[in-house]
Amino acid sequence: MRSVPRIHLLDATLANQIAAGEVIERPAAVVKELVENALDAGAKRIEIDLQEGGRRLVRVRDDGSGMGREDAGLSLQRHATSKLRTKDDLFAIGSYGFRGEALPSMAAVSRFVLVSCEPGALKGTRIEVEGGAAPRIADAGAPPGTTVEVRDLFWNVPARRKFLKKAQTEQSQCVDAVLRLALPRPDVAFSVRDGDRALAQELTFGVVRWQAALDWLISQKTDGRPQKPPLQILLRLGW
Repeated sequence: MRSVPRIHLLDATLANQIAAGEVIERPAAVVKELVENALDAGAKRIEIDLQEGGRRLVRVRDDGSGMGREDAGLSLQRHATSKLRTKDDLFAIGSYGFRGEALPSMAAVSRFVLVSCEPGALKGTRIEVEGGAAPRIADAGAPPGTTVEVRDLFWNVPARRKFLKKAQTEQSQCVDAVLRLALPRPDVAFSVRDGDRALAQELTFGVVRWQAALDWLISQKTDGRPQKPPLQILLRLGW
């Protein structure tokens, strides 16, 4: 009698939840992927809202190029991307992201909402996905750009959720992710909030602020524990 289980294909939802854990490990990964998407969309202003350090909510709002209804729907399909067409494009990557995995991964392990509108369009598109279920798509009024909300990260994957750290630790990692992306982009304004608290207000980097942020990043310890930036750096950054 055969005792070894036979090979079978995983359910699509379960497969997406497993794959999501490889792309989205914690709230800071959500922040990083969404801010990179905003930068690739040509945004000049990016607002990041957190709740409980991103454990309860990560919302990223931008004023970039936005998406029409068709592209917005495709963006939630795995390996759908506007960044590549042929294998030769792999040798001339000019964007932050290109694999087309981030949004479907987030949608598989959260309560996910995407609202997007192209400049000049009469209406935008709203897409809601709960834990990888079938998306609900509707027209919506929206300003040009894209807003993505990721609520209750890993609510449907308890084994992943239990590895999230305390809110303060996750918050620090999220801010660090924003700083690393903001440093080389003085042409883009960033702001970060957690609940009612402004963590970074109108974070645009001139020479002094760039150096202050760089000093902080260089001073970070390498033992994996996030460090609070020194007070003088916070003041110079306007935090």
